[in-house]
This record gives sequence, structure tokens and C-alpha cells, in this order.
Amino acid sequence: MGLFDYPQIVKKPMDLGHIKRKIEKGEYATLHDAAQDVRLVWDNCKAYNADGSDFFILADNLSKTFEEKYAKLLKELKMDDKGSSIPEPSIEDKKKFAKSLYKITKEELGKVIIDLDTICPDAITKNNTEDQVEINVDNISPEAFQKVMEYVNGCIDGAGSRKKKTAPSNSGNKAKKGRS
Repeated sequence: MGLFDYPQIVKKPMDLGHIKRKIEKGEYATLHDAAQDVRLVWDNCKAYNADGSDFFILADNLSKTFEEKYAKLLKELKMDDKGSSIPEPSIEDKKKFAKSLYKITKEELGKVIIDLDTICPDAITKNNTEDQVEINVDNISPEAFQKVMEYVNGCIDGAGSRKKKTAPSNSGNKAKKGRS
């Protein structure tokens, strides 16, 4: 490799000015396509700068900020990370979900809590000792809601309608459960 040769790590050159011009010209088919190019800018910067350097750290921080804001935008637009729209669950859907949590086993409920804590942490509230958690159904994103609802329905369909010992609470769209 010569002095001015670049490593073959980068797929294609990309910078924020180029992205801005492509947006202004309407060259992106989807929001996801534009986001991929923004990610490429951060990846390129980290590929060409030493880990721990000012530019590497800056790119890493900007990448994290971008992902947070992009996730918020997708939620506001009711889109998934691929750019497709998932409708907001209705009040009836949320009530059905909350009631169905009482029909699954503790192990299955534990998986729902872990999954929600991973993909939609705003939906989980833990008490100080973390021996109880609360699932706030209103804070579950449409994408996460769809995923956990499919899982819960699969659990119920697979095992018939088994009843848990605890009765549903009347606290609106919230379901309190002990951590398994």
C-alpha cells in the first residue's frame, strides 16, 4: 500500500454535504436510505481515524445522537426501522394485551419483560429494589407492541387458555407484575 492509498474498509465515500444535496434533489427513495448514508459517514470517520482519537470519539458520539433522534422520528412517524408504517395500537388492543399477560406463564412473562426492556425500555418501570416491574402499555412503540403481542398470542394459542392465580388490576392501561 502506498502512502496515499486508502484501506478498502469503506464501501463508498460519503459526507454530510453530499447527503444534504441528495435530500434536496429528492434522490432518496426512503428515509431508511438516507439514514444508511448518515451511518456510513460515521463508519467512514471511525475507519480512518484511530480508536480513541478526537475524530473517532466525535463520530461515535454523533452516531449515538443520530440513532436516538432517528428512533424518535420513526416513532413520531409511526414507522419501523426499515421505513414501513406500523399503525398505533388501539385502546382495545392495549387492553387485550394487558389482560393476556395474565394468561401466560411466569417464564413467558419474563421473556416479554426482557424483550420490552431491550427494544422499548420506556415501557418498563422498575421499583427501587427491582423485584417488581410495571409495564406501561401506552409507552410501548407500535413496532415493539406488534412483536410482543405476537409472542403473547403464540403462547396463549400454543398452551390453550390457562389462567394465572393473580387477577387483573384495574389501573387503566398498566399491568403490574412481580419479576420472575
